[in-house]
Amino acid sequence: MGLLGMLLGCGNSVAQPVNGAVDFYSLSANTLEGEQFDFEQLRGKRVLIVNTASECGFTPQYKDLQALWDQSNQEEFIILGFPCNDFGGQESGSASEIKSFCSKNYGVTFQMMEKVSIKGENVHPVYQWLTQKEQNGNSNANVRWNFCKFLVNESGQWTASYLMTTSPLTKEIKQFAGVE
Repeated sequence: MGLLGMLLGCGNSVAQPVNGAVDFYSLSANTLEGEQFDFEQLRGKRVLIVNTASECGFTPQYKDLQALWDQSNQEEFIILGFPCNDFGGQESGSASEIKSFCSKNYGVTFQMMEKVSIKGENVHPVYQWLTQKEQNGNSNANVRWNFCKFLVNESGQWTASYLMTTSPLTKEIKQFAGVE
């Protein structure tokens, strides 16, 4: 991991998949529409999870995330976007405002979840799993800004994380999505 990755704590890392203490498929979150989304429905799919924000310098990555989604086999790969206001207050909108922003500005059709907390005392269980080795069985990660990306393989195993500066259209992520 480079110096930038070490400083930011969300470095590019790839792990050898092993079973974690918490089953990925036991997790759930609510969609922007307020409906419960059980991760059990992700069984057998490759998943990219990304924390998002509407007023961030990395917000244009929505365009590349949507392009990746459009190019992928959506029966085998899914993107879950988790809006977050923890970093610079860059996602202050309501669920309906976030949905409207993503649709109007970037044509987002991949699954967007309700706004979550990623740091502090009320970390969402999905991000506890993504950032704690004792939960995911592979690696600790310290998300310090918007648009950090996590990859979970079709067996529900944490396999990699990428910096916010990493484009969703990099070779590694495209290969994971099955589009290259």
